[in-house]
Amino acid sequence: MRNQSARWRWIGLAVGGVSFFTFAAIYFAYAHDMRIKLDRMSTESQVIQTRHGPVEFASWGSGLAVLVVHGAGGGYDQGSSIAKAFGGEGLRWIAPSRFGYLRTPLPADASTAAQADAFADLLDELGIDRVAILAMSGGVPPSLQFALRYPARTLALVLVSSAPYTPLTAGEQHLPVPIWIYQALFSSDLPYWILKKVAHSSLETIFDVKPDLRAALTPKEKAFVAEMVDAFEPVTKRTDGLRNEGAAIHPQAHYPLNEITTPTLVIHSRDDGINPFAFGEYTAQHIPGALFMPLATGGHLLLGHQAEVRARVNAFLREYAISKSP
Repeated sequence: MRNQSARWRWIGLAVGGVSFFTFAAIYFAYAHDMRIKLDRMSTESQVIQTRHGPVEFASWGSGLAVLVVHGAGGGYDQGSSIAKAFGGEGLRWIAPSRFGYLRTPLPADASTAAQADAFADLLDELGIDRVAILAMSGGVPPSLQFALRYPARTLALVLVSSAPYTPLTAGEQHLPVPIWIYQALFSSDLPYWILKKVAHSSLETIFDVKPDLRAALTPKEKAFVAEMVDAFEPVTKRTDGLRNEGAAIHPQAHYPLNEITTPTLVIHSRDDGINPFAFGEYTAQHIPGALFMPLATGGHLLLGHQAEVRARVNAFLREYAISKSP
């Protein structure tokens, strides 16, 4: 019995030792990756001081200035991916991190109207008078506010896969995974990092990437999906922004769409599993003269239609914005 007890004790110690060193190796790899990512992000973007506080942004290209406004869980990095997927060459892209994302802190007034004012402040600091706007999902509500508050500065609006805004409600959304999964994934950086390492494709579900869509992805669309998954990390640098997404549907937030005079293109897929098609349809119907590009398939990220959407967006910008820019 004494020999058997000693044997089990040694087995227990061995298992414990292996477990400890395995966890240590995982943690050191995680910490190394996070450090590299944070270092890279600090060089890819810059922070500018405005009347509404610090605003982080990335900028590249030349030509017509286009403000690209990211969705929930994003930041300037997600905005950059959206611009590269649906935008074009010969444009000057400005991709800010919205309130609460990455190095743009959450101010006391984090309404969508205040966000629009912060965009205007950023453009002032950059010496840009007028812009076109490409907004996706949660980036649509503050972009609508910008067009309402600064009509003379808004050359054109491209609104993709719109998130809800008053009087639309979040109750109309049908998230692709249960809310507790989002809460668990965004509780710390480690769970998301581990899933990305061992089951990267499982995270694509968060972005409404259905199996049938994934099977038909082009190489460029595969890269776009991978970038969108990567642009959620580190998750703890984006939680303040995520918690503030409800500002778009606050009862005191008003969006008199009938007063928007900016040329507008609305794009939405009928099978969007995050923001229902009705959101895009409502937007197109209530903005005077808005053009509507409905897609039968594609999900939230318009997969399978990237080239088609890119061509339409660029043609729209050429017709309504580039010709009117200084």
